[in-house]
Amino acid sequence: MRAVLRLAAVSLLFWASGAVAQQEDALLLIAHPAFRDVEYRQTVLLAAPAPSGGHVGVILNRPTKRSLGSLFPEHEPSKKVVEPVYYGGPFSRGALVALVKAGQTPGAGSVLLMPNLYLTFRANTIDHVIETTPNEARYFVGYVGWRPGELKGEIDRGLWSVLDANVDMVFRKDTDGLWEELLQSTRRIRADGSDASPIARR
Repeated sequence: MRAVLRLAAVSLLFWASGAVAQQEDALLLIAHPAFRDVEYRQTVLLAAPAPSGGHVGVILNRPTKRSLGSLFPEHEPSKKVVEPVYYGGPFSRGALVALVKAGQTPGAGSVLLMPNLYLTFRANTIDHVIETTPNEARYFVGYVGWRPGELKGEIDRGLWSVLDANVDMVFRKDTDGLWEELLQSTRRIRADGSDASPIARR
């Protein structure tokens, strides 16, 4: 499986250096109801600053019908992963990325999103996670990327509402009603007069 993952992840390494990025604020992005793009309609994303100066993230509420074991049938540790693989986004659909719960970096090519949560792109790091703590992570095919300033522009245009992220929400097992639930939360915040889009001020 290592060879497959390394080939799939080559295009991700343009920004994921061997050093672990410093922690910045990760955010939950909730798609506006009028957002009709088939890739992002009724989605909830986790996004964070990337070393490139842009942002990177994954879609949290698009589980697939595939297991990790079915994607890599020759790799025995993959069969231990209980949850389905998620569709993370339209960038590098052939690549596997992982959200990893860990007290310290899982390895090279990892971005610290918040305490005890990393987004990992490097193939051999993901391989190690699968072989050691397979169910302390969530696995995605593809991801979402924004150029510097691009996400701020999308938020300013009203495409996304923004909420603070937390690990429990990120790893929530039942994601069927997640978009509707968080959309209502953002509406309540706006009704209270609070700013639900902290990135728009940056």
